[in-house]
Amino acid sequence: MKKPITWLSAVVFVCCLSLCAFAQMSVVKIDGKKIYLDTSEEKTAPTKGSTFKVILSSETLINSKGKNLGEIYKYSDVGTITEVQPLYAIGELKEVKDIKVGQQAVFEEIKPILPTAVKEETQKSTRAKTVYQPIEQTVISLTQADVTAPGVQNIVTLGDNNQVWVLSRGEKETLKQELAYTLPADKKAMAVSATPVKEGLAQIFVAVYIPGRNTIQTLVLENKNGALENTATLPYFVKELGCGADKKIWGQRPFIVDATPGDAREIVFEKGKFVASGATFKTRRNWLEGLNYFPIETAEKDNLIFTVSNGVLRMILGNGKRAESKDLFGSSPLRFEYKQDILKFYPSIQVFGQPGNATVAAVANGTKFGLLSETFGQYQSGKVHFLDYQKGRLQVTDTVELDGVLYDTACTDKAILTAEVLADGTSSVVEILK
Repeated sequence: MKKPITWLSAVVFVCCLSLCAFAQMSVVKIDGKKIYLDTSEEKTAPTKGSTFKVILSSETLINSKGKNLGEIYKYSDVGTITEVQPLYAIGELKEVKDIKVGQQAVFEEIKPILPTAVKEETQKSTRAKTVYQPIEQTVISLTQADVTAPGVQNIVTLGDNNQVWVLSRGEKETLKQELAYTLPADKKAMAVSATPVKEGLAQIFVAVYIPGRNTIQTLVLENKNGALENTATLPYFVKELGCGADKKIWGQRPFIVDATPGDAREIVFEKGKFVASGATFKTRRNWLEGLNYFPIETAEKDNLIFTVSNGVLRMILGNGKRAESKDLFGSSPLRFEYKQDILKFYPSIQVFGQPGNATVAAVANGTKFGLLSETFGQYQSGKVHFLDYQKGRLQVTDTVELDGVLYDTACTDKAILTAEVLADGTSSVVEILK
């Protein structure tokens, strides 16, 4: 039964949507105590009176066990937005000595827009789901494939501690670790994919960022006599698209223009090595994370669908025009510092069903009220939304609410696979039936 939201709840709802719409703003000019902030990619400009801080530096916090606890940020004093223009905002700070062009600013508070009408809560989803017992890993990416034996459908997880785990399902929704691999210390884990590109058991593709070289590679791991071995290294950012047996592995050249990647090419195995084939599609300079390619609009033509920096999903139609979601989808905590840029990797978008009548599954991570979710600690919970293309727009038709924050999703023959990261840093793998 639907229940009306109270006035305060409605304000919280609207404020959270406003906060989710904002990403980090770049400092583009400093004039005395005035700071000019680039808002050209944002759907809605900040309001006059909103407060912000500039990120001066950051440091990764590691505990005694080597676990990544997140980023520690050093901020400037609080500034206030004094003027808003269509493509930029002006803020004032008392002290600008350590602030430079190219640094990022985050909003402490966005002035709320009061609701004009009372909204109603959506009904809880009736989709069946399995929530497995928590594992001691902060899962930033995951997938499913036959790694240990044919037909076993292992769950493969990638942790923020650079560990790849191959798991099997046990009784009472438990997961058992079968294989493990630790990435080299000079690399940062980004994403994991798995499917048999060559004959036999599935290969695992782990995309990594190398800060010292400002480059991205993908390591290929294979099960060799009961142990994972790195058998190849590819000069691409690699991610799987598709569901179950229909999955394909796609790669793109990183940093073709500044911090943007190139178009996607399918990874195949030819003449004894993994190579990028001639099968391509244009990504419009979007990373393969947070993107998909599927005939959503009609059965005759593929559509590119991706997450825009202002928080909406955008689909390129067959006539070149676009369709968007009216709902906002927050980014994941997965981000990397590349030169003067912050690389943000959105959770994967999954598409399944019949061509021309497909369903889209996308993640929205909720924020703590009054805070901008630019670090993991400021995220509060995650949801998986299911959308259909209706009347020229991507419409949310169902929502599954989860207890933890979601970095990524995967698609199997029967379910959407994700891992909710809980407050203590453990993760519960969740299968949501299609």
